[in-house]
Amino acid sequence: MRVCFVSRRYWPAVSGMSAYAENLLRHLVRVGHEVTMVSQYRGDEAGRAVYGGGPPPADRVPDGVQVVALEALGEQAVGRGERADFEGDVDAMTRTVLDLHEKEPFDVLHAQYAYPNGLAVLRAAREAGLPAVVSVQGGDGHWVGTCCATHRDLVRAVFAHAPALLIGSPSFAAEVAQRHGIDVGRFTLVPGATDAERFTPVDGESVAPVGDPAVLLYHGRVDARKGVLDLLQAVRLLRDDDVPVRLLVSGIGPDTDLVARTVDELGLRADVELLGAVPYERAHEVYRRGEVFVSPTYAEGFSNTILEAMASGLPVVSTDVVGVRDCVRPDDNGVLVPPADPPALAAGIRRVLDDDALRRRIVAQAHSDVHRLWSWPVVAGRITDVYDAVLADRAEIPEIPDPPVDPDCRFRAAPHLL
Repeated sequence: MRVCFVSRRYWPAVSGMSAYAENLLRHLVRVGHEVTMVSQYRGDEAGRAVYGGGPPPADRVPDGVQVVALEALGEQAVGRGERADFEGDVDAMTRTVLDLHEKEPFDVLHAQYAYPNGLAVLRAAREAGLPAVVSVQGGDGHWVGTCCATHRDLVRAVFAHAPALLIGSPSFAAEVAQRHGIDVGRFTLVPGATDAERFTPVDGESVAPVGDPAVLLYHGRVDARKGVLDLLQAVRLLRDDDVPVRLLVSGIGPDTDLVARTVDELGLRADVELLGAVPYERAHEVYRRGEVFVSPTYAEGFSNTILEAMASGLPVVSTDVVGVRDCVRPDDNGVLVPPADPPALAAGIRRVLDDDALRRRIVAQAHSDVHRLWSWPVVAGRITDVYDAVLADRAEIPEIPDPPVDPDCRFRAAPHLL
């Protein structure tokens, strides 16, 4: 079938959404589908500074995928001191999909992120008479719709009218359903996935040894909402208790500068190394530098980095929050601690360092789980099953008008956080 995939972020933007999109597109092509990706991107200096930006580079697009790069000009209005024009970006995405469909018809449209991409895809699907799928992947469930009445109404319309809604975990689905007053049965559970061919243990399936000092790894978006500041506090606590550790912080994000300042304020410059942005094609090398993976996040849709760490043979210490508790089972395939609790995080890390049997057990179980449940061939097959279902059903999509714009929405001033 011919699939149009409309991406919220793609490389060179450093994001779990970028990794998800690349892997899904590669597997769709592998099984014989024709794929076009319409990719939003930030081309301005401010947008590039946070995640990285620019159109998708040709060498990062899977063979066989046609790419249409679409600059998010509405969001970039913030660089001129104006509020982000999400409505303009939705219109541009809608027109682009319809123009492509007119030249070479699609069979199904798939939006990555419920707003603004999901709204654009539903409007295009309605006009073209096509089935549509919307993936809810993170902030579109956690934050969009809590910011203002405008986005609350629009994201609820997407949740109510998408022919298929994909979401990564039961806890995330329950949170979104409760927040927006929708039936949790609207969601189709399709977990996150990782490239188990790229992310592998250093020596087959062996457990990485713990050195002196032990090397902790944080890899992902450098964002206070991911708990990275809590991790710095935990490292300070471990050092004060004479537990020798080094921390590698890999990635960029909205709080990169804040993390660097906090490292200095806590006197951790000798204990913490900030690696900056790491290209996805080299991410597996970063995991091989770590001995314990720590993800102190406050909420997830489904964590790509946790799966990558599991596939790489690293023991995982994370937080008992939405989107994590569905894949990390305490003392079975990882260690969970309460969120926003640096002493508990330090204690969880210390357990993994001190208990060799625990470390070996959780690594072996996590590695097995990834290959059984969360590898891309498995998950991509579930997504194409959804494509087949919406093609067979062809539910009618109602019109979704724009409500009045709330200019004070926090994302109008900081669209990169949406």
